Amino acid sequence: AYIQAGREDHIAPAESVWRMTRHLRGPWTFLLAGSGHIAGVVNPPAAKKYQYWTNGGSPETFADFIEGASETPGSWWPHWLGWLHDQDRAEVPAKGKRVPGGKGDTVVEDAPGTYVKTR
Repeated sequence: AYIQAGREDHIAPAESVWRMTRHLRGPWTFLLAGSGHIAGVVNPPAAKKYQYWTNGGSPETFADFIEGASETPGSWWPHWLGWLHDQDRAEVPAKGKRVPGGKGDTVVEDAPGTYVKTR
């Protein structure tokens, strides 16, 4: 399992996300991303923002993870991609509306949709 938490996430606090590791029997990787709930996840490498922390040991607690963690500048996405490749290097080509620049679903209306404006 690959588990990512945001250091300043107020919706899913990092220590709470860490506790998931206590419920897993198989191997897992925990990564702490800089920033919060949105920017901690949506941080493409081209942005050259934030940082992330990993711990190659076997920390028992979140405090142990922090104490032994190494900081890496930039996006955590390349780390995740490396983890994915370690699991299986096979790649599946995108099809249909998932092809970048391809035709997706019919546009109903411009964003934000009327449902957002409804009270």
